[in-house]
Amino acid sequence: MQRAKFALPSFVTLLSIACGFGSIVISVDNAHVGYPGDYRLAAALLVLAGIFDALDGFVARATGTSSEFGVQLDSIADVMNFGCGPAMLLYCYAFVQMGPADPMLLRAGGIAAFFFVACGALRLARFNVNVGRTDPKYFVGMPITAGAACVAAFVVAWPAPPDTSLQGWLIVLLLFVVGSLMVSTIRFPSSKQKKSAKVFVLLAVNVALLVWLRFYYFVLFFVVYIAFTVALNLAWRSGWKGIAPPVVYDDE
Repeated sequence: MQRAKFALPSFVTLLSIACGFGSIVISVDNAHVGYPGDYRLAAALLVLAGIFDALDGFVARATGTSSEFGVQLDSIADVMNFGCGPAMLLYCYAFVQMGPADPMLLRAGGIAAFFFVACGALRLARFNVNVGRTDPKYFVGMPITAGAACVAAFVVAWPAPPDTSLQGWLIVLLLFVVGSLMVSTIRFPSSKQKKSAKVFVLLAVNVALLVWLRFYYFVLFFVVYIAFTVALNLAWRSGWKGIAPPVVYDDE
């Protein structure tokens, strides 16, 4: 029982990996067919992988089984689930079918997909070496899970593959922008912010928007999330202190 208890968080992490791998398989199998429902399913599996990714840490803390092995396994899983998974989804969704008609877009899509994966890996490596050296209330750069959810939200909202080169180039831009945000030094608020009544009001508003907008809600959420974060960082640079800026440690 004791050994099983220590294996439980890793098992949850493996469930997360299974979801990420399933998403990749569905994306590849659907690349030359282009069924919108399959692309939406692949995106949903990435969201499910994110849920399991959050649960493994919760299970480890609840059972007192946190370990360095679990930390390393979780980091490896994140590269696959939230780096390779979304990149393959967008590559198959947006570029493979348009490749014969527009080879340049196909090559640009491959480069953009790799850029996203590389930025995700760099983001995770930076996070791992900076644990305890940055303000825990803020992430340095967009978290890779948020980056993956951001590109997956696009597919959830518009599951039918693009049929014009312009739409394809916009997805290239999306991959470059989100990848750049992950390796940036922009401070993104974390879940460790101080809770207040406003949080519950905001949560209620988001639930209402989800019911109203359904699949389009997630795109709206990430547009507002990124715009608010960038505006907040610009306000701090201009000296605004309405929201407490992150604490800067001596070794940052």
